[in-house]
Amino acid sequence: MRNFLAITGPTTSGKTQLSIAVAESLNGEIICMDSRQIYRGMDIGTDKVSSEHRNRVPHHGLDLRDPDEFYSTGQFGRDARRCIEEISGRGRVPLLVGGTGLFLRSLTHPIFKQPDIDAARLEALRGFMAKRSTAELERWVGALDSGRTELAREGGPQRLGRTIEVALLTGRALSWWHSQGPPDQEPLSGLIVVLDMDREELDRRIDARVTRMAAEGLVEEVKGLLEKGYGPEDPGMSGTGYREVAAYLIGDMTLEEALDRMRSQTRQYARRQLTWFRHQLPEDAMHIDTSRPLDTQVAEVIAAWCSRVER
Repeated sequence: MRNFLAITGPTTSGKTQLSIAVAESLNGEIICMDSRQIYRGMDIGTDKVSSEHRNRVPHHGLDLRDPDEFYSTGQFGRDARRCIEEISGRGRVPLLVGGTGLFLRSLTHPIFKQPDIDAARLEALRGFMAKRSTAELERWVGALDSGRTELAREGGPQRLGRTIEVALLTGRALSWWHSQGPPDQEPLSGLIVVLDMDREELDRRIDARVTRMAAEGLVEEVKGLLEKGYGPEDPGMSGTGYREVAAYLIGDMTLEEALDRMRSQTRQYARRQLTWFRHQLPEDAMHIDTSRPLDTQVAEVIAAWCSRVER
């Protein structure tokens, strides 16, 4: 029997709409699989699930951290496993939803068991790195774990810092731990559903979503976070949308330039997601054509899930 049902796909591909309908049909509960929606106070820029949807279907994994706090892939794996066990124990279907591929992989291909790291040394190192620029952190990663430079750069200061701290405090590169370290948990098995969308339609939706975010108060949301003392280098604030609007608010660009950059960066992110899904997801992942009616998509997912359970 499959342990979970997962719905993933590039940003704006319709994961929320499909997952709500599937969860209601299967008596399911949703586990957020988005590395940005775990942050409190970051709702508009992450396109966080609405209160209406949360009232319709129980959601887990939202608003777990403040924007200046770390949340690792390994921590997601542990949290998600606990949620899956609890939801299954209630006789309901655990439904993972989001586009953070590494979060999903932490369940199907568990990462290494965390090595023992002295807490005082870790805190001191993080304090030191917090004062370094992103460019300097990238140089450190290049020296300590060159094979991970591009991946760490895409993850921003949080992933750069994680790469550095593991290398310095364990004596082995993070890439070594990923490839040779003993796994932390047994792998879970699940039905993975991937949403496929025409590239032009995907770009159109991305552009429309950025426009909507601006109209709903993204600038005010970022301004409020900055006033609370959070900055662009914080783990949550380093995400697309927040760093561009922060640059606008300090006068480095106009609002239109910030929104245009958001659109461009989000399109690039969607391309990276598609590449990751193509190479990292299992061959038996189920693909759904999002150009078809929602009812058809829901019926296909439910039929596939029921067939797997019956086996």
